[in-house]
Amino acid sequence: MRPAPFDLVTPSTLDEALVALRDGDDVRALAGGQSLIALMNLRFAVPGSLVDLGQVNELARVEDHDDFVRIGAMATQAVVHRHPVVAARAPLVAEALGHVGHWQIRTRGTIGGNLAHGDPASELPAVMLALAGVYQARSAGGSRSIAADDFNLGPYSTALAEGELLVAVDVPHGSPAEATAIIEITRLAGAYAMAGAAVWCRLNGNVVTACRIALFAAGSRAIRVAAAEAAIQDTELDDSAIAAAADATSASVSPPGDVHVTADQRRHLLSVVVARALRVVRQRAEVQTR
Repeated sequence: MRPAPFDLVTPSTLDEALVALRDGDDVRALAGGQSLIALMNLRFAVPGSLVDLGQVNELARVEDHDDFVRIGAMATQAVVHRHPVVAARAPLVAEALGHVGHWQIRTRGTIGGNLAHGDPASELPAVMLALAGVYQARSAGGSRSIAADDFNLGPYSTALAEGELLVAVDVPHGSPAEATAIIEITRLAGAYAMAGAAVWCRLNGNVVTACRIALFAAGSRAIRVAAAEAAIQDTELDDSAIAAAADATSASVSPPGDVHVTADQRRHLLSVVVARALRVVRQRAEVQTR
């Protein structure tokens, strides 16, 4: 298959890119192209023009600020995966990227492209939910910040408006009082997850004082599970608390089935990944407090 004919715009600055997005006819932004080009080849996406962001170097920066890491939308997944600032300040992001596709995909795929695509089976939207990330969007008319809780609206649908571009995502710094983990179940390495969970916990000693549990491959978008979070709040993450969180997950979600798993099987798998992720968090918290 080949894509339908389209016009190609290759800006070298962010301002040029934003003007092209505003003025283009049926225009789409092209980041790493790992998803969009495949959709175009199958004629599932037929844009009239593409704005190729590959030369907009200002969007590829990773910057350490006072209390957050700003990851530019055009930073490749491979660069972010092994970036020392990300590993030190936001280790869950680096850990999650090890699960994204294969290294060839991560070499071309970008952070912004992945997040703006809004795939409900993708790891990164769930990670941003767990870490309370903040998306930075720009258009020719101005800029705004979007909380991770408000960004994903449905399958392949985000809060980005027409002519608006995701330029970066801000990830709060981790601290020694926090522990994180991501667990997923796949049919084979590099395949889309059948079920996945990303977890962030803050602890005072052994007691959980705050927690965010986010699921992916659980439905139409990444979601948080408030009932599971409540189940471990103010506990020492003992086995009974973890079992309660797993049960709360199973009772809270209504995932779809597909050719690989039934809805009931996926519901069970989601409870399994939550329990496994919480056990990893407990282990990491114990190591940090020694």
